[in-house]
Amino acid sequence: MKLSGVTTLKVLLYWPNIIGYIRIGLVFAAWAAYETPAVFVCLYSVSITLDGVDGWLARKLGQCSRFGAWLDVVVDNLGRGMLWSLLFKWGWLVSALEWCVFVCNHNTRGDHWKNSFTTSPRFVRAIMANGFRTPLGTWVVSGLHCLPLWLYGSQRGLLAHWLYLHPWTQALGTLLLATGRLLALSVEIWCIWTHVGYLTNDEEPEEKKK
Repeated sequence: MKLSGVTTLKVLLYWPNIIGYIRIGLVFAAWAAYETPAVFVCLYSVSITLDGVDGWLARKLGQCSRFGAWLDVVVDNLGRGMLWSLLFKWGWLVSALEWCVFVCNHNTRGDHWKNSFTTSPRFVRAIMANGFRTPLGTWVVSGLHCLPLWLYGSQRGLLAHWLYLHPWTQALGTLLLATGRLLALSVEIWCIWTHVGYLTNDEEPEEKKK
């Protein structure tokens, strides 16, 4: 059934979605302040923190929506893609991978993609269990969100000058976050592979089409 303009506007103005719009503003503001570490870290960290608020608020207020689930991932990818592309020349590859996974998941799994891995391999189910709200899931999400920010801090010397972290502590933190990101990569590859299977299984041999 087609949504009326009033209903559409209501969904667009759900509080969790408003938080998403604020996060978009924070991402662009952080982008503009990239060369000013104190401002950049503050803006980007607030955006990451709000990512954990919008989902909780949606469940609390009964304002879950397909648009909200879509917007949440869009903002995540936008923020991380911005930072990865500024950190390294090859950073766009990470962003491209995340957008590819986004297309695969939301095309076939929809807004409930986080809970649609019940028939996946055990390691994928373990990572995705309870919508990432497990120790393993938290590790993976930390790798996704915090690794680029941690690397930014490392490049700018913030880990040593702000947090007074010893080099070996910085190396350990990088290793832990990078491992979490690699675990996320394993799930991303699985998502792309299963989507390719979904697409190719629907194809008919050329001789049957003639």
